[in-house]
Amino acid sequence: MDTTKVVIYIPADTIGRGSDELGAVLMRNFLYTVQETMTPWRIIFINSGVKLAAQGSEVTAVLKNMEAKGTEILSCGTCLDYFGLKTSLVAGRISNMAEILASLTEATKTVSP
Repeated sequence: MDTTKVVIYIPADTIGRGSDELGAVLMRNFLYTVQETMTPWRIIFINSGVKLAAQGSEVTAVLKNMEAKGTEILSCGTCLDYFGLKTSLVAGRISNMAEILASLTEATKTVSP
């Protein structure tokens, strides 16, 4: 039995600095690649990263697929409130900083794009 608890920590809806358009493409590619290569224990979205789990995101189908395979998708409730997305969450569930901290502490490995 694999006891590895991999957390993917996503603090933004893009990867890198410079072009946000390119950063959005890179984030989509990253999540598609995660979906194809592993089943993380949890994916945690904070700050603008929560936009990826909300209605209108191009990756919600990917997130729902990973969720169906057993990955927990957690989005920061404060962040969802800030962006006015709390009622638009379509993948995963609302979390809080206590659970996010506990997840990062319990993880055997944390990956962030």
